[in-house]
Amino acid sequence: MEEIMNYEEAREFISRVSLKGSELGLTTITNLLSILGNPQDQLKFIHVAGTNGKGSVLAYLSGVLEHAGFRVGRYISPTLFSYRERIQINGEHISREDFAQLAGQVSDAVDRMKEQGMALPTVFEIETAVSFLYFCRKNCDFVLLEVGLGGRLDATNVIRTPVLSVIASVSMDHMEYLGNTLAEIAWNKAGIIKPGVPVVSASQKEEAAGVIRKEAEDKKSPCTFVDMDQVTDIEYGLERQYFTYEEFGRIAISLAGLHQIGNAALALTCIRVLRTLGYVIPDGAVSTGMAETVWRGRFTVIHRDPTVIMDGAHNPDAALRLREALEQYFPEQKKYFIFGVFSDKEYDKIIDITAPLAEHIFTIETPDNPRALPSEELARAVSRVNPSVEACASIQDAVGRAYALAKENDVIVAFGSLSFLGAIEQAMQK
Repeated sequence: MEEIMNYEEAREFISRVSLKGSELGLTTITNLLSILGNPQDQLKFIHVAGTNGKGSVLAYLSGVLEHAGFRVGRYISPTLFSYRERIQINGEHISREDFAQLAGQVSDAVDRMKEQGMALPTVFEIETAVSFLYFCRKNCDFVLLEVGLGGRLDATNVIRTPVLSVIASVSMDHMEYLGNTLAEIAWNKAGIIKPGVPVVSASQKEEAAGVIRKEAEDKKSPCTFVDMDQVTDIEYGLERQYFTYEEFGRIAISLAGLHQIGNAALALTCIRVLRTLGYVIPDGAVSTGMAETVWRGRFTVIHRDPTVIMDGAHNPDAALRLREALEQYFPEQKKYFIFGVFSDKEYDKIIDITAPLAEHIFTIETPDNPRALPSEELARAVSRVNPSVEACASIQDAVGRAYALAKENDVIVAFGSLSFLGAIEQAMQK
């Protein structure tokens, strides 16, 4: 008999499973979905892998496809403000009732796996199964599916019905799982490519591009790389950015950061390929969808006088992009950093890239996460590069101290792990 849960019980079920941690491989998710009737086989996916930019590309695509009249499911992680944000349709989060009911269904399937002596699923696998059930129930036209880690052995790679495989910018991250060279990491990301399914990739370093190209050739999948030379007439800005791109003409976007031009070009290239597959996506839907896309936590301005920016720069490549944006937009202003990161990240490299820019740095420990690096330890690491640093007891403490120091024309930048940016915004509102 199907277990009836309320939302609190469903979250409690997820919390119990989370003690297990995560592991790569497709056997367990395959078994779980098989018991659930393989809902994923009823869906059309746009599957997105990459080190940085996945979420932004999904956000652009979601905006355009919604304006074109499609019903678009989106599965994302991590989330900033609400647990239910990770499963949404046309921007609306899954309801507490739907989540509870579907988590109950998955819990029953997990019980059956126990009885049969199978390996049990991780939290990410359970959430992935809930999302597939939900998108299937709600008859989504597309599901925009973000890879959790890597690609080849990620739980999302259980799907067999993508219409498009997308690879955003590939750089060094999660080396303990994905490999120690750019080629190895690209091989992992390129694992999402399916036979005959078109591939669209961001402009990549040749070491990564060669791997992606070969995987596409082996699978007989047509492969398109974004040509950044075709992106012209760029106007950078904090509130609005503009560029011209091939047949799409003049495009406006609301997401700040120099790298967002590349992410937007990748999304537009995906739209072009979808059109060749027969999907009707009018020009008006493209221009409106791109211009109205919001993706919080990615060089997002959340306050003025002083300017406060939050950014999920949690690996060296993202840190480089953050530094470039700060140098472009705020060359003269004093900068105060609030910085928190997981202990398994290359935080020394992030510090080398960003810390020299700061007038003063406040380190915090990202809350409620066993992977969090203690603020004192992070402060010690920062002090090698910039001695003007102090460890803070809480996010609220760090925000208060930064506000006390920053003048109207200065900039406060909260960055590092995405997991604490929601708490930063709440602390700002207080």
